[in-house]
Amino acid sequence: MTNTYDAWVGRRDTASDVVTARDVARLAATLAPDHADISGNDLPPLWHWLAFAPIVPHDGLGSDGHPALGQFLPPLEGRRRMWAGGRLRFVAPLRIGEPLERRSEIGKISEKAGATGSLVFVTVRHSVAGAGGGLVEEEQDIVYAALPDRFSPPPPVPAPEGAEMRHVSADPVKLFRFSALTFNAHRIHYDLPYATDVEKYPSLVVHGPMQAIWMMETARRAGVRPSAFRYRGLHPLFPENAPQLAIWPAEGAVRRVAVVTSGGYMTMQGEVDNT
Repeated sequence: MTNTYDAWVGRRDTASDVVTARDVARLAATLAPDHADISGNDLPPLWHWLAFAPIVPHDGLGSDGHPALGQFLPPLEGRRRMWAGGRLRFVAPLRIGEPLERRSEIGKISEKAGATGSLVFVTVRHSVAGAGGGLVEEEQDIVYAALPDRFSPPPPVPAPEGAEMRHVSADPVKLFRFSALTFNAHRIHYDLPYATDVEKYPSLVVHGPMQAIWMMETARRAGVRPSAFRYRGLHPLFPENAPQLAIWPAEGAVRRVAVVTSGGYMTMQGEVDNT
């Protein structure tokens, strides 16, 4: 790797926000009936993603709908952004309606040659603290790839046998509502001509964070009290794929979960540690 992006490693950012009861109700309505019951004041795991979206004026957006790069994240305009995966530790629960503070740092940047060109991997570390003592530690992996001239998906990864399966709905209205809730203007989720003509997907793309929340909610419905979560994107998911949520029998304190298409291959897989 050259030192092109070395100066960006260690860059830091802070943000403050709150996830209100109204925010939670809206996400629950969007996910319904595919979420566990919400009771008490604890914010469900991963639902802190409702907070901290950058509030950028319209003329500060890039052509893909994301905030233009080159401030906190390195200048990688003209590439396709993909949510590749992440790791979280739920140290103590965050609360609905409490002030939240997020401290972020770019932990690592690496550039590799892929089958379709250069790939830049960016790992961002977050620490989200609540005023009442809650704490979530997180690492997010983001990949920036050259815009392709055709759709060249990675090889499908078949889902292992033995899982309990449940269908989940993923339609353009649900994608639009999730984008609005998370203030995510990435055009692949709602702008079909952009998704197909520019980024060369065959259809609209289901959000990586929504798939991760689906998997977490599947574990919570099975009675898991998560202390940690690891997940990885394997293949783009499209509404036409008729996705299913899969959960496997416990392996010690770990439950494996995945999003599986009607064709039997996984688009995202994860592991949830049970307390």
